[in-house]
Amino acid sequence: MIKAILIFNNHGKPRMSKFYEHYTEDTEQQIIRETFHLVSKRDENVCNFLEGGLLIGGSENKLIYRHYATLYFVFCVDSSESELGILDLIQVFVETLDKCFENVCELDLIFHLDKVHNILAEMVMGGMVLETNMSEIITQVEAQGKMEKSETLTLLFICQSMRQSQASRFSSKIS
Repeated sequence: MIKAILIFNNHGKPRMSKFYEHYTEDTEQQIIRETFHLVSKRDENVCNFLEGGLLIGGSENKLIYRHYATLYFVFCVDSSESELGILDLIQVFVETLDKCFENVCELDLIFHLDKVHNILAEMVMGGMVLETNMSEIITQVEAQGKMEKSETLTLLFICQSMRQSQASRFSSKIS
């Protein structure tokens, strides 16, 4: 089971975090700091998985990560998960982000965090992997985007209608 998914930059600044177990906010921040220190001090030529930190479960859990440009993508998982399977999941996640944002960068994660969470929710729910087919994930995210746009247009139409009716009532009172 996936315990947490963390994305942070080279300086340890968290860009996204999703915990699938309940922790206090302080504990979550400590986990992020501890995970950054464990992952960032490793050489580029060593394997991409290691024993979890003390706060996330120690030797019972594993940290599986990939480092792309200025970002670390870290999945904290229990011993039942396949390291290579999770590395592949990270790859699919990053490629999906890349397709959705057309060359994803750190700023995309900052300014479109809701979309990043939507993409992640199509892939992982409750710590269990739901979907790994990038085409299916993108199709669902695009469908959700269209639905949000239609809801926005509907709300705009309703607001305009309300303003017009209020304006006509106001002008009739003045007359």
